[in-house]
Amino acid sequence: MELKDIIKNARAKLNVEQLTPMQSKMADLSRDARSVTLIAPTGSGKTLAFALPLLTRTSPSAAGIRSVVLAPARELALQITKVLAAIAPGLRIAALYGGHSMLEEKRSLQACTPDIVVATPGRLLDHLQRRNLDLRTVRNLVLDEYDKSLELGFSDEMRRLVAAMRNVRLMILTSATRLGEMPEFIDVRNNREFDFSSDAVAPDLEFFNVTSPEADKLPALKQLLLRLPHERTMVFVNHRESAERVHQYLRKAGFPVILYHGALDQQQRETAVDLFANGTCPVMVATDLAARGLDIPAVASVVHYHLPVGAETLTHRNGRAARMGATGSVYYLIGPSDQPVAGVSAWDPDSASSPEPWRPSLSTLFFHAGKKEKLSKGDIVGALTKVCGLQGDRIGTIALHDHRALVAIPAADSDSVIEKLSKNKIKGHKIRVSKAGNTF
Repeated sequence: MELKDIIKNARAKLNVEQLTPMQSKMADLSRDARSVTLIAPTGSGKTLAFALPLLTRTSPSAAGIRSVVLAPARELALQITKVLAAIAPGLRIAALYGGHSMLEEKRSLQACTPDIVVATPGRLLDHLQRRNLDLRTVRNLVLDEYDKSLELGFSDEMRRLVAAMRNVRLMILTSATRLGEMPEFIDVRNNREFDFSSDAVAPDLEFFNVTSPEADKLPALKQLLLRLPHERTMVFVNHRESAERVHQYLRKAGFPVILYHGALDQQQRETAVDLFANGTCPVMVATDLAARGLDIPAVASVVHYHLPVGAETLTHRNGRAARMGATGSVYYLIGPSDQPVAGVSAWDPDSASSPEPWRPSLSTLFFHAGKKEKLSKGDIVGALTKVCGLQGDRIGTIALHDHRALVAIPAADSDSVIEKLSKNKIKGHKIRVSKAGNTF
């Protein structure tokens, strides 16, 4: 692809007014570059930065898979795929990850060889061993957050995959922090290191210690949430069992809350992110799996129900708030056996706003069809406006997946819209539409 076309698409689809110094550096990467290490903080535009040299070296007319991006988590893989698809509409991009249908991925690969594959290491190796794809044609390889992949135990998978991509001409390794010793399977003898870690802008955050007089912090959490701004809030816990318990308590207390942890299946996790991002369920209870890699818009508040283990985890949790120049607040729930966080002010409930129940004004419609059924966002908007009489400005975020779509609309309109859609067809087909719940 031509660089000017990629930048034009980034401006139109991603609202990128101009490239950052890091992105410009990667865009100007010379053709003789063989290995690049890119160090940059989370939220700095790393994906677009490595996409620029990757896409300029990927041609839709070439035979076979030309580029591969490996990511440590399925959420990050999906986020990368979304960015690449937005700025490179002429290229075929396949996302391969655990929790997705293996058979469906195999059929997709057989029907049309992709130009770019974005995958988690385990799933890509599985396809390779089943001979569902050939990696010998790959010329460009990105190991995104490669240190995290090693930390999660993907060293053997990555070693075998790198060995299978024997004709790679450009390898890019990215990390949010300075890398340690490189694994032996990565040849970086002529490596160029671009360190933009010092470009991190300190987030505009306020910090508070919130005292819980009881060992069970749930009542204190409830009182805190009732006084917070009714905007996106993430409550972090250290264990899945705790996440389930906190989520159940808040649901019974009437909060519009969603749950997120690794034991949920992929559709449940994607739906949780959709409901949180579109405002239907603006409170998310999550393990540290949600601390990085998710494409979530501005979060107003981060609550540490449990104090995190390790400074890096703390940084990633807090980094969910005050992104892209926004402001935010961080609250540490301190029980009788916890030590208050040093240098942090005590939260004063008397000076906070009066307790108010959360009443989200949005509801999410669940369309039981998606991209694989040839349903588009335009089809959905057309049905809602023409069939249901909904004004365009009352239609919120649309999340379109392979076999489903989720659309935020005013809660007051949801029942009548579902009734009207049940009596009509979309693109000549009856498509079941229901309300998306927060039951997980």
